[in-house]
Amino acid sequence: MQDSSCIFCRIVSARIPARIIKQNDRAIAFLDAFPLAAGHTLVISKSHYSKVQDMDPLDSAAVFSLLYEIIGAVESEAEASTVAIHNGRVAGQEVPHVHVHIVPRKRGDGAGSIHSMFKKPKLSSAEMDAISTRISSRLQ
Repeated sequence: MQDSSCIFCRIVSARIPARIIKQNDRAIAFLDAFPLAAGHTLVISKSHYSKVQDMDPLDSAAVFSLLYEIIGAVESEAEASTVAIHNGRVAGQEVPHVHVHIVPRKRGDGAGSIHSMFKKPKLSSAEMDAISTRISSRLQ
């Protein structure tokens, strides 16, 4: 299942060239065309899914298996890495195809932790308990 208007689906079908790092039967890893750091790599499913929760379990497993296989090699370009998924446009997802970023990180690179990206809400213990209960109840 692919979307012909999706740039990542066009990479999967080889209609757009990419610097492929490695692939398996359900996932592919390639260098980001607009890297945040040298070695910035994307890992995607070969099937088109807009959000993580839409993914077939086998495709999800393939993406994370490939991530596991390559992350050490990607990190060899730096000291550590940030691994990120933007799950939906409001969360910063620019291409509506699930993709995992591996961004090599070096001390002093100017990027911060995930906590530096947000205005932090002031939540009481009771509010945290209520949120936890609501989320958990939706799983049953």
